Amino acid sequence: MASKSKRASTDDGGKSASTDFLAAATQTAARQKKIQSEVDAGDARKAAGKAKKKQDAKPAVQTGARPQPSNPLPKQHQQKPGQESQLSPAPRFRAPDYQGSGKLAGKVALVTGGDSGIGRAVAVLFAREGADVAIAYLSEHQDAHDTRGLIEDEGRRSLAICGDVRDSKFCDSAVAEVVDAFGGLDILVNNAAFQQHSDSLEDLSDEHLRETLETNIAGYFHMARAALPHLKEGSAIINTGSETGLFGNKRLLDYSATKGAIHAFTLSLASQLLPRGIRVNAVAPGPVWTPLNPADRPAEEVADFGKDSDMGRPAQPEEISPAYVFLASPVMSSYVNGIVLPVMGGPRG
Repeated sequence: MASKSKRASTDDGGKSASTDFLAAATQTAARQKKIQSEVDAGDARKAAGKAKKKQDAKPAVQTGARPQPSNPLPKQHQQKPGQESQLSPAPRFRAPDYQGSGKLAGKVALVTGGDSGIGRAVAVLFAREGADVAIAYLSEHQDAHDTRGLIEDEGRRSLAICGDVRDSKFCDSAVAEVVDAFGGLDILVNNAAFQQHSDSLEDLSDEHLRETLETNIAGYFHMARAALPHLKEGSAIINTGSETGLFGNKRLLDYSATKGAIHAFTLSLASQLLPRGIRVNAVAPGPVWTPLNPADRPAEEVADFGKDSDMGRPAQPEEISPAYVFLASPVMSSYVNGIVLPVMGGPRG
């Protein structure tokens, strides 16, 4: 494995990005907080005087190498976009029992939303398998700094790029920065997402709807288009879908719709790029313990997050990330193209 190098980009404040991209990302984070505060206010009004029915907890199922946290989780709520460094218990992403074997040796990967959650876990395992890893993130500077350190702890080079995937110019710039720093690009993981629940279609504002659509599906188009000129035979694109894209969710109309669109985008792009030897697949996780959910749900609901899954608990990021290694590695999945791989803890998560 390559020795640790000097970090190819600065951490604090996203100084590697242009002033314009940093300013736009800051504005987006502020806009997302505004959308969140409006939804939170509506939740508070609806909850006033309403008693919540208590349901019996489903026993948590443990099937991995070590027991994972189960419900009830500590009650907590975060401002968007959410910080992994503030989450309790800390999400498990290290996968200490996972032994790398060079499956991605010499590869270069870009992971959007790579500062935390599933993205961080994927970045760590990609590095453990021998890839240099760049992450793109919105405004979570401390999380991004920490993730870079984790990548370099695995002996690989890292890069953190601050910006908003809704902006196609940022996506072009981010890919160019990765190629300039690492000499190429082999793997793109589209993972950045915006999620904010809405109890009814009437409550879903135009601003809220645009934020979800432009981040979750337009951002995937922008980044894939920017990456394509640099991808070659044997390269891979992996999109993060969701169980909500398969089964829907009555409180996540817009989010579920974008995840369904991501699944369709995956299958369509897989057909288009197959003659070029570029594989395109998606992972559809069930409930996963990441900052995305405490930055969406009220604290009371966070305590029960994931308890309705077949395993009676949420997944930890380290239980999802090996699926991305599988789909990224030509040694493991050279004949796998155009699939949506469910990692949901059961038939319906």
